[in-house]
Amino acid sequence: MKTTNEKLNILKAQLRNRKARIMIIGLGSVGNYLLDYLVSSCDENIEICAVGRNKEKMTSDINIVKVASLIRGQNRCKISAISDCDLNNVDDITKAISKYKPDIIVNSSRAYSGLKYGSISWANVRAYGIWSPLAIRYTKNIMEAYEKAGSDAIVINTSYSDAVIPWLKSAGKAYPDFGSGNINHLIPRIKLAVAEELDIEDFWNIDVTFAVSHFHDVVISKEGHTENVDMLIDIRYKGEKLNVDIDRIISKCAIPMPVDSKRNMMNASSNFDIIKAVLNAVTKGEKTKLHCPGVFGEIGGYPVIVDGTREEVRAYICEDYFDADTMRRKNRESIYLDGIENIENGTLTYTDELIAKVKKVFGVELVKNVSFDDIEKTADFIIKEIIEKQLRR
Repeated sequence: MKTTNEKLNILKAQLRNRKARIMIIGLGSVGNYLLDYLVSSCDENIEICAVGRNKEKMTSDINIVKVASLIRGQNRCKISAISDCDLNNVDDITKAISKYKPDIIVNSSRAYSGLKYGSISWANVRAYGIWSPLAIRYTKNIMEAYEKAGSDAIVINTSYSDAVIPWLKSAGKAYPDFGSGNINHLIPRIKLAVAEELDIEDFWNIDVTFAVSHFHDVVISKEGHTENVDMLIDIRYKGEKLNVDIDRIISKCAIPMPVDSKRNMMNASSNFDIIKAVLNAVTKGEKTKLHCPGVFGEIGGYPVIVDGTREEVRAYICEDYFDADTMRRKNRESIYLDGIENIENGTLTYTDELIAKVKKVFGVELVKNVSFDDIEKTADFIIKEIIEKQLRR
């Protein structure tokens, strides 16, 4: 597998002569929102392919986006579909990637669709890491197919990338380049809170640099505090550092939000943000700062620069305000609270605290260590013994 920077520069060379091809794998709510956002960008230089299993549903979903966006005068790109692709079947995914030859792949699939895992875990065990085997289940199949197809596409993963991407990397497998969502959901909340606190009208000129894992995305967004963990956060306005009461700003980030699929507008927007940063870097020579979970196979979430201002395009962790090792330590401290003790040598290790909570609340004994080879078995166990039993109650 080539490095992210190698793939960015391959993409730069290829897009001098043709349109960019974007593949969305999984056309659920995240995929549908993303499709709509991409088409609404009025970009004539992209083509989009949706991949899934249900032909009838995919066709109707694509048609409504095509027609609605054309009513608004925004539809400028070709949209196609590859159906009958079972994400449990690596050969199916390989055929889809080989056929379309995408430049960017977005994995927005879910191993157990129609359920927000957090609706079960947060109120009971206050940790999301329990679902890691489900989050990685289709991602590992997609990345295996990616290698079989000989693809050099930039890959963006949607589901719990804080742990999924480093898990793949630690096992010596191909892994996505970027993760979407999680930490990126906090940045606009912080900007809006600072703007309200300091009476700043042009809130879009507030710049936030942050490093933290998924646990704090949830606890800050839902409850407005940090669980007594100091945050690595830098806030500036037009280049000047702002001295604000961080705890007060964090408390203002707990704003009312829907709990149904409308929440996925944020994750789709995060995917859109990464896609535009990549395309703007390789075609327009622009430089963008993102916030991504699991980027480059790192545990947790980090500020990332995608820089196309030089001859060679580069993507790297931003260390303007915090060094990488400090950010790694803070992310491990944060993700521990999400129930993950470590990810190393292809094995994810749950914390003892999570195991005890799961035993007490669900009456189920989690294994301490989940090896890469046991992902399927563990995911099936969690679905059968936790999810399905909770849904029957």
